[in-house]
Amino acid sequence: MKKKKEPKKIKRKLLDKYRLVILNELTFEERLSIKLTRLNVFVLGSVSALLLIVLTYLLIAFTPLREYIPGYSSTKLKKRATELSFKTDSLQQVIAMNELYYGSIKKVLKGDVSTVDFNKDSIIEAVKLEAGEVDLAPIAEDSLLREKVDKEDKYNLFESATSATNFVLFPPVSGTISEPYNLEEKHYAVDVVVAKDTPVKATADGIVIFSEWTVSTGYVIILEHSYGLISVYKHNAELSKSQGDLVKAGEVIAIAGNTGELSTGPHLHFELWNDGYPINPTNFIDFK
Repeated sequence: MKKKKEPKKIKRKLLDKYRLVILNELTFEERLSIKLTRLNVFVLGSVSALLLIVLTYLLIAFTPLREYIPGYSSTKLKKRATELSFKTDSLQQVIAMNELYYGSIKKVLKGDVSTVDFNKDSIIEAVKLEAGEVDLAPIAEDSLLREKVDKEDKYNLFESATSATNFVLFPPVSGTISEPYNLEEKHYAVDVVVAKDTPVKATADGIVIFSEWTVSTGYVIILEHSYGLISVYKHNAELSKSQGDLVKAGEVIAIAGNTGELSTGPHLHFELWNDGYPINPTNFIDFK
């Protein structure tokens, strides 16, 4: 009888209802009242603990927080290690190729290269084509090309020849010349006074061979043109072209300014050089 009563007693204890009441300590006013059983409290506590464990696992497994736990490696460190592994593999391949290359050079220098006898007749026969297997009939494109070449050979003085007289220099800026070209004083340029931020244009078609900052002359850009001509533009406030760019005559390449230690005001220092010799720009360009 005692054994039968014990399960019923345990079941009754689990299902006995209790009331959790929250009162105001001063007025004893009931604020909150919740009906509970021991079984409900046990189930609720178990579920809450399980949820807390699951959320903690997800937070550690799928967020960067796991990097702060001892034993976990950093994602950045893994990425760096992978990159270094790839680079090491590439370097090993390069070293192996270099070793083969140096080994071949060493054999050549030591004279260890063995000679190989070739059968000249067999080589000729291998690459020889029978004339009957090749169609030698001219095609339409071939006939047109032959006609064009014959015409150029016969009339090239009038039809295909180009003349340097078509080479015209474009004024880079318009303004007053404050200091002219003076060969005796080694001033191989003209200084043209312009307003600040005036566009500086290419004097002819060419390619940019220099586009950098210098302490004495500020932003400098140098163009190389046809017929051995080079134009130089100094004391710019800004450069719009880089080294290697192709430019057309009249295209804006810079903005005039007052940069560099040798500049005393907004102006353009313009030079012209032909085959390594300076020339007076005013002989070819009108700056007014």
